[in-house]
Amino acid sequence: METIKRIYKIGNGPSSSHTMGPKKAAEQFKAKNPDTDSFRVTLYGSLAATGVGHLTDQAIINAIAPEETELIWKPNEILPFHPNGMKFEAVKNGQIADEWTIFSIGGGDLANEYTAPAKGEEIYELRTMTEILDWCERTRKTYWEYVEEAEGKDIWDYLKEVWAVMTAAVKRGIDTDGVLPGDLGLRRKAPSYYVRAQGYLDNVRTRSLVFAYALGCSEENAAGGTIVTAPTCGASGVLPAVLYHLQSGKDFSEKKILKALATAGLFGNIVKHNASISGAEVGCQGEVGVACAMAAAAANQLFGGSPAQIEYAAEMGLEHHLGLTCDPVCGLVQIPCIERNAFAAARALDSNTYAMLSDGRHRVTFDKVVETMKQTGHDLPSLYKETSVGGLARFMNR
Repeated sequence: METIKRIYKIGNGPSSSHTMGPKKAAEQFKAKNPDTDSFRVTLYGSLAATGVGHLTDQAIINAIAPEETELIWKPNEILPFHPNGMKFEAVKNGQIADEWTIFSIGGGDLANEYTAPAKGEEIYELRTMTEILDWCERTRKTYWEYVEEAEGKDIWDYLKEVWAVMTAAVKRGIDTDGVLPGDLGLRRKAPSYYVRAQGYLDNVRTRSLVFAYALGCSEENAAGGTIVTAPTCGASGVLPAVLYHLQSGKDFSEKKILKALATAGLFGNIVKHNASISGAEVGCQGEVGVACAMAAAAANQLFGGSPAQIEYAAEMGLEHHLGLTCDPVCGLVQIPCIERNAFAAARALDSNTYAMLSDGRHRVTFDKVVETMKQTGHDLPSLYKETSVGGLARFMNR
């Protein structure tokens, strides 16, 4: 497996697969063809179906500017390798001088059907959570120590930057009023939730604050603000909300928060390596479901859970999102995406509590849930995988 830095990417919303990935592809193709008269980009499948709402067109045009770019939309044509297909063409003297077909596979990463994902250095020898849990029990160490051994001590500087961006996004989110961009005219809710939460006591106040933090970060993503994929833009509010809440309410040190981020990143990495974190490929279970698992693992570690309990918390976070569809209304990362982040953050804390009450032993392993999630995602019809033609997107668009 590769570095967890590829799970935690700093960039702008609203979508890692529909905004960050296409932007990166456009920049690479333009750099390869610096003397071209113009460019033509054909978007296929999910990228075409929800590209306008996800700002895919703006990301590509801005990356190629000032050269002229013609966009062609083919939502009903899905290329075999992945639903998020793009074909770039460089036009010189009226002729196609170069072309490139590439896929945005989730989390801002690119791949093509011949070489699969562009691979970085494989730094993790162990590639399943069962193997890593065995390592923890054998060495008497925990997950963040495995991350440090694989990544080196420089990982802490990177995670410190990640945490700073996450924190800033939450703070901006709970302090910014107004209407989110797009045809829905959806008002931001985080500031009012944050204020109202102060009027409650104990458990209700705690849960309300978690909602406010998740809403805040997710609304920043929907507005195109700077966020961290965790593991994607569409699920970027879950982990920051849980960790920000625990640091604020329980006074956990930054050092402990960074260790929790390392553990969360390891669980996200397992899913990315063995299944998918792309909503267009496996539905929202691969985005919000994985984010919930990451947040549950992080919370459980902060509260002193054993490696087995941490694995159990993550397993529940993902298991109870199995089958979750990706059906963004109007192709925007707003309804139901923003609320899903808030509820997944709360579910992550519930998964943590449930696991802490146990001895960590359970029948269904995290790896089995990852395998199940992958198969479930492949079995879902395409209209429930980020195409905005099924589920809530269909009935709300009427």
